[in-house]
Amino acid sequence: MMFRLMLTTALAVLPLAATAQEITVGAANMAAYLDPGRDHSNVGSQFYYNSFDTLIDRDHTKLEPEWVPALATSWELISPTVMELKLREGVTFHNGDPMTADDVIFSLNRMMQATFPPYVVRAKDRLANFPEAEKVDENTIRIHANREEPLWETLISLQQVMIIPEAYTKALTGDPDVAEDSDFEAFALAPVGTGPYKIESFQPGEKLVWTRFDDFWGKKAPLERVNVVQISETASRVTALKTGEADIITNIAPDQLSLIDNDPALKTAGSATALFHVMIMNQNHPKLEDPRIRQAMSLAIDRDALNEALWLGKAIVPSTHTMAEMGELHQPDLVTFEYDPERAKALLAEAGYDGFEITYDTAPSYYTNGVLAAQAIMEMWAAVGINGKIVVGDKWTGNSPDLMARNWSNPMYFADPFGSFGVMWAPDGPSQSEGRFNTDEAYAETWDRFRYSTDVAVRKAAYAELMERVKEDPAVLPLYRPFESWGMKTAINWAPMPGHIPYVLDFRAGSITLVSS
Repeated sequence: MMFRLMLTTALAVLPLAATAQEITVGAANMAAYLDPGRDHSNVGSQFYYNSFDTLIDRDHTKLEPEWVPALATSWELISPTVMELKLREGVTFHNGDPMTADDVIFSLNRMMQATFPPYVVRAKDRLANFPEAEKVDENTIRIHANREEPLWETLISLQQVMIIPEAYTKALTGDPDVAEDSDFEAFALAPVGTGPYKIESFQPGEKLVWTRFDDFWGKKAPLERVNVVQISETASRVTALKTGEADIITNIAPDQLSLIDNDPALKTAGSATALFHVMIMNQNHPKLEDPRIRQAMSLAIDRDALNEALWLGKAIVPSTHTMAEMGELHQPDLVTFEYDPERAKALLAEAGYDGFEITYDTAPSYYTNGVLAAQAIMEMWAAVGINGKIVVGDKWTGNSPDLMARNWSNPMYFADPFGSFGVMWAPDGPSQSEGRFNTDEAYAETWDRFRYSTDVAVRKAAYAELMERVKEDPAVLPLYRPFESWGMKTAINWAPMPGHIPYVLDFRAGSITLVSS
C-alpha cells in the first residue's frame, strides 16, 4: 500500500498523457547522479545522449560504425600518436556560455589526467593510452596517445569524454579558478552540456526532467519536455502505461509483453541488447581457489534453458565473450563456455568438493529476471551436487573478500572486445582491483597484443588466447544477452537503435516521432 501511495504521489505531478510535444517515461531505475565522465552504469547510460555531446559521434541507426561530426567538424591523424580536430563554431552550453577550445581541453584532460577518484577509475579502464589534449588555437585541438592507437574514433566518441563547461564547473564550489573534487561532485547533481535537451530538474534516484534547448547547434529536439520517473516494479510500470500515467516504460520482461501488445492502444519494441548478464566468481575465495570448482559452477548452468524459461528464447546465448556489434573482432566460432553437467560432476569429484555452501549474490530488482535466473541456477547447481544459496541485497559485493559468486552485467561500452570484456578484465582493471580476478605476466603480454596491435588478425588471435585463459581459470560466465523491451503508446514511434550502447533513451531529432505532432 505504501509503495502504491508513493507511486501515485510521484506520478500526480506528471502529465497523464503525451501532449503534442511532451512525454513521460516510467523507468525501472533512476541514476543517483548525472556525470558522463564518472558514470558507466546501465542506469546512467540511459540519460546522457540527450544532454551531452562528444567531439565525434556515429550514425546510431547502423550496426557498423560510421563516424560523423559532432562538436568536431573534422579530424585527422597528423602522426600515428596525434589526432588533430577542428571544433564546431557557435556551440552554446545549456547555461548560456559559449563552448570554447578551453572547455574542450578541460573536459578531455579532466579524464585523461584525472585526479578526481571516480574519473581516475574511468581513465584507467578505457583512456589509459591518452596522456593529454592540447589547444592549438581557438578552433583546433590535438589529442596525444602514448602508443599507436587502433581505436581512435571509437575512444574519442565515448560517453566519458562528453564535453562540459569549464568555468561553470569550477565555480560550483570553492575557488572558481581551480577544478576541485567538490566541483565534480556538485556537477553530478547540476549537470550542464551542449545537447538538444537541457536537464531542467533532477531528483537523484527519483525523477529527471529534460526540456528542449533552443540554442542547440544541431537539429531542433522534437520534444518540448520529457519527464522520467522511477517506477521500480514491472507490474507498476505496466499499470502506469495502461492508465496513461506513462507514455513509454523501460525494462519489460518477455512474459509481460503480451499484456502490452494485446492492448490496441499500446505496443512494444525490443532487442537482444549489447550487454551480457553474467555470473562472476571469486578466484581468490579460499574455497574457490581450485579452478575445477569454478569450472563446474559454470558447466552446470544450462543457459539455453534459462533463455527459454526467462526470455522465451529471445535472448542470445554466446559460446564465447563476443557479439556481432564487435565487427571484425566478432568471433562466434570460439567455444569458451558450454553446458556439460557430467563434466561438472567429474571436476567436483576431482577437486574433492565436500558439499560446502556456495553463496550467489543478487540484487532484488536491478537486473531484469535477475532473481529468477538465480533461483534456476541454484536448481542446476543442485543437479550436479553443488550446495548453493541465494543472497539478495542492494549492496554491491563484488569487492568483498567473502564474495563467492554473484550476478552482474557487462555492457558493451564501445563496439570492440576491449569495450566489453576488456574494460572489466584487463590487467589491473576493475575485476582485479576489486580482488576477485588474477592476471600474470603471460596474461598481460597477451592482453597487450590484443589491445594495441593495429593488425586485426593479431588482435583476434590474442583475444582467443585470453578466452582460453578464462576457460581454464574462470572468473566470469556470460549467461546471455537479455532481450530487453520498452512499452509505449502506439502514437509514439521510437525504438532502441543498434549503434548505441545499451539502454540509451535517444530522443534526438530523427529518433522519435509522435503521431499527434
